[in-house]
Amino acid sequence: MEFSELIKTATVEDVLLSRQGLPAVRGTLCITSHHLLLSSCPRGELELWLLIRNVDAVEKRVAGSSGTITLRCKDLQVLQLEIPGMEECLNIASSIEALLRSSQPLTGPNRRRCREDEQLLGTILGEGERGFVLDTRSAQAAKQARISGGGTEPRSGYPRWRRLHRALERGRPLQDSFSRLAEACAEPAVTVERWLGRLDSSRWLSHVKAALSTACLAAQCLDREGCTVLVHGAEGTDSTLLVTALAQLILDPACRTLEGFQGLLEREWIQAGHPFQVRCARSASSHARGKQEAPLFLLFLDCVWQLSRQFPFSLEFGEQLLLTLFDNAYASAYGTFLCNNERERSLCKVKESTHSLWAWLNQPEERHKYLNPLYSHNPLVIWPSVEPQSIQLWQGFFLRWIRPSQHLEEAWGEIRRLVQGNSSSLQESTGKRPSQPLPEPPAGTGDGKVGTAGTR
Repeated sequence: MEFSELIKTATVEDVLLSRQGLPAVRGTLCITSHHLLLSSCPRGELELWLLIRNVDAVEKRVAGSSGTITLRCKDLQVLQLEIPGMEECLNIASSIEALLRSSQPLTGPNRRRCREDEQLLGTILGEGERGFVLDTRSAQAAKQARISGGGTEPRSGYPRWRRLHRALERGRPLQDSFSRLAEACAEPAVTVERWLGRLDSSRWLSHVKAALSTACLAAQCLDREGCTVLVHGAEGTDSTLLVTALAQLILDPACRTLEGFQGLLEREWIQAGHPFQVRCARSASSHARGKQEAPLFLLFLDCVWQLSRQFPFSLEFGEQLLLTLFDNAYASAYGTFLCNNERERSLCKVKESTHSLWAWLNQPEERHKYLNPLYSHNPLVIWPSVEPQSIQLWQGFFLRWIRPSQHLEEAWGEIRRLVQGNSSSLQESTGKRPSQPLPEPPAGTGDGKVGTAGTR
């Protein structure tokens, strides 16, 4: 299931936009997976470009054959849309709500109920539909959160939602795991037995498996069950982003292109508020560790590498892009990963005073370095194996300064040369540009096959 399928009505004509202190504007309203756009008539100038994630609450009122939607935004902006057609009004409202992030309910120790939240989650589901709440905390952690005012969705208030707990580590345990693995990789002249013992005791590969398993579960609920999935955790800026981003890579082939992957990082990690400044303040070697440090973004990149290894033809980008992203998240001359959220970036004027990493990566002379020469568009869902023998150490990252990589780089260079040579020869012999520049995956790779996610 792709996010575009959540949009019941994509375009409505003759919509009136009203905002405080500004003249009303009439035009064409368009809704995409990420933005709400209104182009004014008759000039056709864009009057509204609203990130759907900025919407904090949706209020709808229907009267006769038309309706009004009031959008209350997180930046305190209030927008009112008068939409002709009752059905169009309800469809637009439900589409915005279905595309809305959510926080955990504040039930507290007294088990308080929020009727508005119950109603909101109820309207997301159509008649006869059900949904899953995927909580990245353990059941015990959710109970503890209730003592301090937090909590989770009780079955009595959300009868059509089934809650699933899939605990993912964050914070100090994940940071310690990263440090132990880095130390094991740096130990000279280690025996095989000692190396395997230290690799296992670091538990890093267990974290990779848990993240991929949880993302597969979310993807299964969407693709195979046809259900809506709500993912939340402790703060909504760490493990939830890990799961939603990986699930999109598994389900959506557009996210597996170089451009699509950059867009995925922009909306799911940067705009969604992953606090890069504090999470990536130090790496694995520093003894002065802050409480908020955690390599969640590295864990995500490792999971993406596992996908690229299991499906070597399905991702347009290669390992070099993942390494570059890690390097820039922890230390960069660019402003893309600076600060902890969009508000801080706005106050610091990051976009005005720094250069974008994406602009640099997308230069023609740089872009080719990050492409996968074996890439062939795969429109299918990719289901990774999470069996122990399928999850491997990302040697290109953890051992890149320890073992020489010259021969590997030469091999990839030769692969690029052969692929480009085959494409050029085919074009010369046919007089056409080949529709598929790369060969189909050979039998036995598992690439492009729909299998089990290994989570049940």
